Amino acid sequence: QETTMVKPLTRPKIIKKKRNKFKRHQSDRFMRVGESWRAPRGIDSRVRRRFRGTIPQPKIGFGSNKKTRYTLPNGFKKFTVKNARDLEVLLMHNRVYAAEIASSVSIRKRTLIVKRAQQLNIKVLNAKAKLRTEADE
Repeated sequence: QETTMVKPLTRPKIIKKKRNKFKRHQSDRFMRVGESWRAPRGIDSRVRRRFRGTIPQPKIGFGSNKKTRYTLPNGFKKFTVKNARDLEVLLMHNRVYAAEIASSVSIRKRTLIVKRAQQLNIKVLNAKAKLRTEADE
């Protein structure tokens, strides 16, 4: 296993302006209308016209702080890795970015990536994913 755990360079407090999701208008009334947000486009829509008392809509003001945007709770940012060579990119940025192995990568390549990441002292977010154990075989 890893001897020294990589710690993020800075760990600023991540403040989200809005924690709950924006719900689609009338998704609470009809089963056929899903909850995932869609912009209202009706000509008489009270939500589109922003009448008082209607549901909140996504606006640019809800965006998160530029310093903490895309930052995970552990303080790192994600970088998707598909082969061991992709880890070389993170060599100088191992305190800012953490590697995440793509879901399409096979078990054999995964073990190579994890070993190389330990050599380069890079944190792998999903290092234990898809690994075979003796109990499985």
